[in-house]
Amino acid sequence: MAFNIGNNKGPVSEINVTPLVDVMLVLLVIFMITAPLMLNGIKLDLPKTKEVNSINLNTSQVILSYTRTGEYFIGKQKMIIGELVPEINSLFKKNKSQTLFLRADYGLSYGKVAKLMSFLKRGGITSIALVTELEK
Repeated sequence: MAFNIGNNKGPVSEINVTPLVDVMLVLLVIFMITAPLMLNGIKLDLPKTKEVNSINLNTSQVILSYTRTGEYFIGKQKMIIGELVPEINSLFKKNKSQTLFLRADYGLSYGKVAKLMSFLKRGGITSIALVTELEK
């Protein structure tokens, strides 16, 4: 950035971009911190496992959350079981993805999760990835 040191007494028509860059960097940091939190809006106690494959969830993926109380959420939208398959298939077409990421609460019985997966597979959803937390 060049500075004009001459004896011009006229108005300064240069734009100081430093405050703009500062504000943009702060907004970028805020976005980077809050973006992962938006995906985990449904409070679940996920099973803990040792890391096998690292999954970084983002908004372009289809994420189904199954709560301990038996509620279903796609993203943050509450769904009933009859709407799950058509909604997931429409999101697959929209996002050009064929994998469903299932976040099932640790408090659910194995049988309930197995029944949900069977229901989804009968609906044509064959690629299901179970999401867990990293064991410490």
